Amino acid sequence: MARVLDRRTLSRTALERQLLLERSAMPVIEAVQRLVALQAQDPNLPYYSLWTRLDGFRQEDFTGRLVDRSVVRGPLLRGTQHVAAAADYRWVRPLVEPILRAGRQAAFGRVSVGWDLDELAAEVRGLLKGRTLTRPQLAKALAERWPDRDRQALGWSAQALVPVVHPPPSGTWNTHGATPFVLADEWIGPLEDGVAAERLVRRYLGAFGPASAKDFQMWSGLRRMDEVFERLRPGLQKYRDENGVELFDLPEAAPAEDGRPAPVRFLGDLDNLMLAYADRSRLMTAEQRKVICVGAWVKPTLLVDGRVRGIWRIEHDRKAGRAGLGVELFEPLRDEGEVRAEAARLLEFAAPEGEHEVRVGMFGTS
Repeated sequence: MARVLDRRTLSRTALERQLLLERSAMPVIEAVQRLVALQAQDPNLPYYSLWTRLDGFRQEDFTGRLVDRSVVRGPLLRGTQHVAAAADYRWVRPLVEPILRAGRQAAFGRVSVGWDLDELAAEVRGLLKGRTLTRPQLAKALAERWPDRDRQALGWSAQALVPVVHPPPSGTWNTHGATPFVLADEWIGPLEDGVAAERLVRRYLGAFGPASAKDFQMWSGLRRMDEVFERLRPGLQKYRDENGVELFDLPEAAPAEDGRPAPVRFLGDLDNLMLAYADRSRLMTAEQRKVICVGAWVKPTLLVDGRVRGIWRIEHDRKAGRAGLGVELFEPLRDEGEVRAEAARLLEFAAPEGEHEVRVGMFGTS
């Protein structure tokens, strides 16, 4: 009979796999590969993800990997912006293309009825060949050929139909503005078609396991994965959670000891740990999830003893040369000292210049 893993054990195991029980000394590229991909819908998000996981992490450590092309930013898991090692992007991007195309159809299907998508993809490749264009520039160029078509639909269709990445300075710390496109195969080399989903399942379990087939679907955006897990079943470990849901893990992996201490950790918006499971009770309560997961967004979270205890936000007053980090706790803590100390360290990373202030209060109070 399969071993039952309680929520505390599942929480500790997830934190261990995610480098959140103890900051790691591994190089940035190894950390990105271990985590498979990092949320990058805002350029600062990968920096927060790595700061909270790596010992002595500096902004230039990640920026350098974008510049040398060992890490790239582009549409990936769930059709959203992520950064991944170039070696992983080459095979994950073709694997998740159905998600990108389905998202394009959901958003722009009505205004693109009758479009020849293969013809559009060929035109996009031709326009981007050997050069960089922003989405508005690309949409404008496409509209010159198809003046009656919706420009927004043309621009957004491009990244769903053609593998593209966004070269730096896009994706670097505090860099916003129009997103540049380059052809992925020109930036990092040929992509790998025909990779089986089993490869991504194994990588997911290494980073987030033990987990269920539904958990993997939530994280990746891929659907109908039961058959894939069935093919993998003979080579995987099997567990149950407290609700009887079957969980899978790699054969060489082991659950963490639930007695290991879990230090305070600040996770940025959309951190994939918060999006990696259909059942997120190993990390938060159902009531907390309603506050944290709002629509397609996930607020930045505070972990104390391995579970979500609050949300946080950094506010900048650049004219006055000040930055403040405000924490809203869901419940009182016996000792706020570790939270305040970690918040002060995060402010030093995110806003090294000027004065700092840490504020800790209760959620829902002014």
